[in-house]
Amino acid sequence: DSPSVTEELFYEVSFSESITVLPKRREWPNNQRFKKEDSALPKFIVRKSRFGLTETGDLSLEDMKKIRYLSLIELTAFYDALGIELKRNRTDRVKGRENGLFGVPLTILLENDQKKVPGIKVPLIFQKLLLKLEETGLETEGILRVPGSASRVKNLHQELETKFYEDLFDWDQVRNNDAAGLLKMFIRELPSPLFTVEYLPAFIMLVERISKIKLQLQALHLLILLLPDASRDTAKAFLQFLKKVVANEGKNKMNLWNVSMIVAPNLFICKGKRANQEEMQAAATTAHIVRLLIRYQDILWTVPSFLISQVRKMNEAAMNNSKRQLMFDKGVRKLLRRKTIERERPERSEVHSDVSCLNGSDIPEGVIRVYAPLHSKVSMAIQLNRKAGDEKLLIIFVSGQHCLDPDAYMLDVYRANPQAEWVIKPQTS
Repeated sequence: DSPSVTEELFYEVSFSESITVLPKRREWPNNQRFKKEDSALPKFIVRKSRFGLTETGDLSLEDMKKIRYLSLIELTAFYDALGIELKRNRTDRVKGRENGLFGVPLTILLENDQKKVPGIKVPLIFQKLLLKLEETGLETEGILRVPGSASRVKNLHQELETKFYEDLFDWDQVRNNDAAGLLKMFIRELPSPLFTVEYLPAFIMLVERISKIKLQLQALHLLILLLPDASRDTAKAFLQFLKKVVANEGKNKMNLWNVSMIVAPNLFICKGKRANQEEMQAAATTAHIVRLLIRYQDILWTVPSFLISQVRKMNEAAMNNSKRQLMFDKGVRKLLRRKTIERERPERSEVHSDVSCLNGSDIPEGVIRVYAPLHSKVSMAIQLNRKAGDEKLLIIFVSGQHCLDPDAYMLDVYRANPQAEWVIKPQTS
């Protein structure tokens, strides 16, 4: 791994298949395991295909379930190719509080918050703490490192529990270091760690058993895709905030390694009698994981194209099965109609769609005419041999499952999804 060279990452081939030579294991001295300078980390960029890049938020919940399933298979194959056994912790069902703010499972918090703000993906209290720190705390020296007053944090905690949802809490009274303390408390008191108990050994092994940063990043990428939606969305908001903290290092004196060392114990929490000892032993390891998360987070939110192609095949197979089932159902219905003479045969009704695409003889090849009576333009021509982003007024979905990257070539997407239904929506931002 050379920090001075920018390497392109290719997503067309699975990570496990791209390993041709087993990397040699490197023995690290106990106290000099990592180069802590930010400049020691190599530079990576993702090469865009003609389909563009897909981020986790571009896919439907159903397709993300498939991505998690496929990511686990790929992670197992990837570790196996590296000669590593994928170990997982047993997940005991932990029951948290069912109301309040701190110590409440993310899913329950979001259910409560969505009653106030439909569609929200990150808990409101977490968003507000991040916003408070972004507005006033990014330039505070030692933010995240210098603790706030324990008594003030305790009182603020109690006051938030009673006043937050009533919009009676005075955020102006909260000092920056106290807000940082509340933020860490929120993460630490989650009934299940943000990066899950189940895959904690897999996170540790990607550092303990893999020496190349690129391979560590690939393993980390798959682990992020394995996370439940609530955990991944909350982690994304948190890592984006940490990136801003590091960007203000000149004033707050918090570099990437400092931030990672302080945050890691709150994210990777060990359970059991030997928890403190295990956390101390894993301190540098988990700090290295956190700095990879912060440094390469933009890469980690993308979905590799080899996983997208597998999801497409699964959807096509499901569609074909549905068609066969539909044909069978039609045959059964026809037989029943014949046997039920007294029942009047229903007339076929015409179906009017809100958006229809018609190919006329007067339209040149590679162009479709779109009739959209419910939108601002009743009729428009779209060139499929252009990028999705060239149609400035539109966000284009395929079967409502996949929002296209503005750099995606629509003709290539169409050829890869010949049976898909296209839904065209006005661009909102």
